[in-house]
Amino acid sequence: MTYLRLLQHRAADGARSVILAEGDAAHVLPGVTSTRELATRAIAEGVSLADAARACGQGEAVDIAAELAAGRLLAPIDHEDAAHLLLTGTGLTHLGSAEGRDKMHQAALSNQQTDSMRMFLEGLEGGKPAAGEVGQQPEWFYKGDGSLLVGPNDVLTMPAFAQDGGEEPELAGIYIVGEDGTVYRLGLALANEFSDHVTERHNYLWLAHSKLRQAALGPELLIGTPPSHIEGTSKVVRDGETIWEKPFLSGEANMSHSIANLEHHHFKYDLFRRPGDVHVHFFGTATLSFADGVQTREGDVFEISAAPFTLPVSNPLARAEAPADASAPLVKAL
Repeated sequence: MTYLRLLQHRAADGARSVILAEGDAAHVLPGVTSTRELATRAIAEGVSLADAARACGQGEAVDIAAELAAGRLLAPIDHEDAAHLLLTGTGLTHLGSAEGRDKMHQAALSNQQTDSMRMFLEGLEGGKPAAGEVGQQPEWFYKGDGSLLVGPNDVLTMPAFAQDGGEEPELAGIYIVGEDGTVYRLGLALANEFSDHVTERHNYLWLAHSKLRQAALGPELLIGTPPSHIEGTSKVVRDGETIWEKPFLSGEANMSHSIANLEHHHFKYDLFRRPGDVHVHFFGTATLSFADGVQTREGDVFEISAAPFTLPVSNPLARAEAPADASAPLVKAL
C-alpha cells in the first residue's frame, strides 16, 4: 500500500514550501508554506488533508532523499509561536514496554510489583475499549513547547545538568485544534522522544524531570489511515560504527492501548483544546538502548527508521554548555 506523506522544506534563501510525496514521487504544493497552513485550509473547506493537498496541484518535482541529505527538510509540523505547540506523550503503551521500565524501577522486594508493571497491566486489560467506551488512562507526561522540537537531522542537546541523553524510537500523533475547539489528527510522524533515563531510574517520581528535553521528528507526516503494524530499526552510531542496533514495533497491533484511547485521555482536558494550538503527542516505545546497558556519549548519533516512512530521523547528541557562573541564583526577588 502506498501512503501519502507531507514534508516541510526550507530553501537556502529561507523560503518555505510543503512537499507531497507518494511512493517514490514527490512534488512541491504551489501556494502553501507550512503544513499548519494547509491543515487550516482543509478545516475551513471541510475536506480531508489529503484532498486539500491534491487540490493545490503539482509544482516542481523533488528528490526528498537529496533534500534531506542537504539539510533542507524540517520537522513536518511547527508553529510560528512556539508557545502554541505542545509536546506531550504517554508511556507503558506497547506490548513489552514494561520490561525495560520495570528494570529501572524494580522493587526492593522481588515479589513486589512495581507501579510501572501495575500500570502496564491495567493498560493491557483496559487500554483498548469497545467503540463508544472509555478505557484505562495511560501514563502521561509533558515534554515542553515548540522551542524543544528539532528537525530530522538536527542536534539533540541535553542540558548541562543532564545525567544522560537517550533515544526513544516511536510514533508521534500530530494534531491541530480548530477554531471551535474540535481536535483534528493530521497524521503520524516518526520520532525520537529523547529522555534522561539515568534521572528517571534514580526515582520514578523524577520521570517528569527526565522528560523535559528536546525531541526530534522525522521529515514525513504520514496522512490518512495509518497502518496498524509498523516495524522499524533503532541504532546508536559512535565514530561511524554501530554500537547498538535493535528492531522495534509500533502501531496499534503492537500496543496495549488504542490510539483513540490515548487521544481521549489527552484531549479530555479543556486546556488541550485551545483553538489554533498544535500538539505533538508521543505514543511510547518498548525499545531502549539504555535498557540494554548502553551509556551514550556526546557525538553519538541516533538513527531511527521504519516503513512506510521512507526517510529516517537521525540526530547527533550534544550537551549544552554550563553557565559561566553555575552557582548564580536563577531567581531574584523584586
